[in-house]
Amino acid sequence: MSKRHSAKYKLDRRMGENIWGRPKSPANRREYGPGQHGQRRRGKLSDFGIQLRAKQKLKGYYGNILEKSFRKIYDEAVRLKGDTPANLIGLLESRLDSIVYRAKFVPTMFAARQFINHGHVMVNGRKVNIASYRCRVGDVIEVREKSKQLVIVLESVASAERDVPDYVDADHNKMVATFSRVPQLNDVPYPVVMEPNLVVEFYSR
Repeated sequence: MSKRHSAKYKLDRRMGENIWGRPKSPANRREYGPGQHGQRRRGKLSDFGIQLRAKQKLKGYYGNILEKSFRKIYDEAVRLKGDTPANLIGLLESRLDSIVYRAKFVPTMFAARQFINHGHVMVNGRKVNIASYRCRVGDVIEVREKSKQLVIVLESVASAERDVPDYVDADHNKMVATFSRVPQLNDVPYPVVMEPNLVVEFYSR
């Protein structure tokens, strides 16, 4: 399980972008980097720096996945047939924490991981408490009966901050969602531009 040891919005400040599209992000007010020298003009990044930045941004977006786990996802994307960047996005969006977040059962990707770890989620009628669990097309993800009235769930479902993408069919009356298809990059509602092709270049050096 990944643990975030520092404030998650530090990633926003470091990247200079509102990675998760949250209204509270400090990047909305201060686009310069953190620290004493944050307002200095940034030097031009090398090709390696650009690739590293793309990897940090994508890895951080999904709840700051550990490097070892993220590398395993990349290796699997390489083994699959087809376009590796597209496979990488498909694998990341097939994670249980991603689907719980996309279905709007929780407000953030970090909350999705905690929600699952605490046993509030079932997949196809069975309790699953592993956030990285790989869902398949057609899997039914449901908030457990005793958890459907939790404040975090009700507030998230009622929020107009984001919409449910079309590759997740969500019924907020029953608190049930179905993973209907594996999305392509253009289907995923990232608030910022993600460049999985640069992530592939980083790992294939």
